[in-house]
Amino acid sequence: MTTYDTVIRGTLVLPDGPQEGAWIAIREGQIAAIGSGEHPASAAYFDAGSDLVIPGVIDGQTHACSYGGLPGIRSTTRSAVAGGVTTIVDMPYDNPAPLDSVARLDAKVAAIAEHAHANVALYGTVMPQQSTEEIQALIDAGIVAFKISTFESSPTRFPRISANQILEIFEVLAETDIPLGVHNEDQEIVRARIAAAKAAGLNSIEAHSQSRPPAAELAATAQFLELGAAAGAHAHIVHLTTTRGFDLVENYLSDGYRATGELCVHYLWFDPEIDGPALGARMKVNPPIRPGQIEELWDDVDSGRVAFVSSDHSSWPIDNKLTDSIFDAGAGVPGLETLLPAFFTGAEIRGFDAVQMTVEQLCERPAKFFGLWPQKGALRIGSDADITIVRRERQVWDSAQAHDELCWSPFDGREFSVRVARTYVGGKLAWDGAEIVNSPGDGRYVARGTSAWF
Repeated sequence: MTTYDTVIRGTLVLPDGPQEGAWIAIREGQIAAIGSGEHPASAAYFDAGSDLVIPGVIDGQTHACSYGGLPGIRSTTRSAVAGGVTTIVDMPYDNPAPLDSVARLDAKVAAIAEHAHANVALYGTVMPQQSTEEIQALIDAGIVAFKISTFESSPTRFPRISANQILEIFEVLAETDIPLGVHNEDQEIVRARIAAAKAAGLNSIEAHSQSRPPAAELAATAQFLELGAAAGAHAHIVHLTTTRGFDLVENYLSDGYRATGELCVHYLWFDPEIDGPALGARMKVNPPIRPGQIEELWDDVDSGRVAFVSSDHSSWPIDNKLTDSIFDAGAGVPGLETLLPAFFTGAEIRGFDAVQMTVEQLCERPAKFFGLWPQKGALRIGSDADITIVRRERQVWDSAQAHDELCWSPFDGREFSVRVARTYVGGKLAWDGAEIVNSPGDGRYVARGTSAWF
């Protein structure tokens, strides 16, 4: 008689829909069997009752190492598993140096082996004037995507890449399935508008949005999409803040080009004109959260125009927000523990099928996008046993209880309709609903596989 390592029973959200009272059996970190009725023998058994058993969430945009360097992987992935996120896709803009070489990739992979509670897939980047020779070696080593910026936040850690170099990178990637992502803001427009806002004495979260207007975002987006089209490569916009941005992506798709756009969950929840007076810099992100866009962006999710939804989790301490000027405050918010409940709740409030939409946007789509499907992103026999159990239980978010060592959030005091009851990483219990119970290093470096978006 076959004995499994672990069996979990509950409402399994399978690729063909939810199945109540079903069970999933795990052996050696993979899903070995799925069934209903009497469950098979196992060393460990957990009955989730009516709770939802879904694939582990894949957060397609995080910044684990932007503040504390590579050791930041530890607290970031602790927060991840507490939020039902079993794999983070981490951006390359590490402190003090971005991931632009195999040597830096090796160092980050070693840090993952030492620190990670969740699995970690990695973006790479190319620095100004750097040759494209390192790109193929990074792809061979498992990088899932590349990212660059059209705006310079830091000359060393977050630099601007010129249009001619962007085209060169696209030309190298054109024969691959690897996307090139972009932080999409026009530098000249933004810097001129910030200077004008400061000169006028403006100093509010609304002024932040006005100083980085949609025109700056859309101009950078359009140029990037056209450069990708010229090279025949996959151009990906990592955060669009208006439905007009998704119109641009849709235009390129309809013309036969590889183009995608991503959405971050805070753009689906906050409005500077409504939430700005209370939150101020606590809701400052770049590109900014726009007024009057929430419902249109939810419609974009529902229509399938959004590739996937991410957190854009930034590991900034609250002191980085407590500045006299909104223009000096750091951009970015924590988000790993609020991604799943915030997205699920927002979808449910609007009458969408929150279960299906959550699994599609937070699990299936990022898995396919980053070449991780079908090992991740679905409950299927042979897939990795990365599993999240979601309980329909209301909670008011209190970031003081967060596991990211940051303990602040723009979502403080917001009511969610669900909470994460358990998280399994590679078949091993990582979060029991109250405590992190796995160890640093239980998470793994995840290399890109063979699945492709296009």
